[in-house]
Parts: sequence; structure tokens; C-alpha cells
Amino acid sequence: MPLTLEQPVRARLVTPGSPQLPIRPTLRYLAAEPFAVHIGFPAHVSADADGVTWTFARSLLEEGLDAAAGIGDVRIRPCGRSRTVVEFHAPHGMAAIRFGTASLRRFLQRSYAVVEPGREELGPELDHGLMSLLDGV
Repeated sequence: MPLTLEQPVRARLVTPGSPQLPIRPTLRYLAAEPFAVHIGFPAHVSADADGVTWTFARSLLEEGLDAAAGIGDVRIRPCGRSRTVVEFHAPHGMAAIRFGTASLRRFLQRSYAVVEPGREELGPELDHGLMSLLDGV
């Protein structure tokens, strides 16, 4: 069983008043972070010319493929039958990326082969942190 899943995908950066820019982000899922998914963007589409990675809940991706989901920095919603829009909100602005829904579903299904839903473990670091916070309570 793989411990890391990486899947480059085709997407489009949607900007008001400009043509959509084709981009190649990479979707990542790590067994060590079973509740999270990561989307890495190439440097040429980031504000500071460095690549940027956004991390959010795998469950948010699952929910957003079928209905609008998210109220924070990452929001996901279907856009017709074959597209999904992921919005990334930051203090300096918002970016909307349009993905093919089939690519996102394929990635999500492949992530289940790495860690099945409901079988995620928080790991010893969280157990240790909770014990120190609760201090034997």
C-alpha cells in the first residue's frame, strides 16, 4: 500500500475579465496526514513567484464534489456536471481554480486506497499532546 499519492491534474485559473489560464497543480495525499489533502500550485501562478500549497480536509473535497461546501479559506462547489470550482481565500485576495470533476473523484478514490475513510488514525503525537494538555485529568 502506498504511503503517498501524487496526481498532477489539468485545471484552469479563473480570473474576472481575463482569459482562463491553464495550469498543472499536483494533488497530494499522505498517509501520515490522513485527514488532509494538499494542492500544490506551480510558481508561475503564485503571487510571489514561489510555488504554493494549500491544505484542507479530505472530507471537504468529498462534500464539495456534490454540493457547495466550505465556509473558510477553501470553498468547493460543483460547476455544471463535469467541473468543480475550488476557491482559495487569503488576505491578499481570492483565487478560483476550475478542475475536471472526474480528476478530483479519481484522486479521492485513490486516496481511499492509501487510508480508508473511517480508518484514519490521529497518531501518537496527538495522543501525547492531549495527555499533556489534560495533565492526567
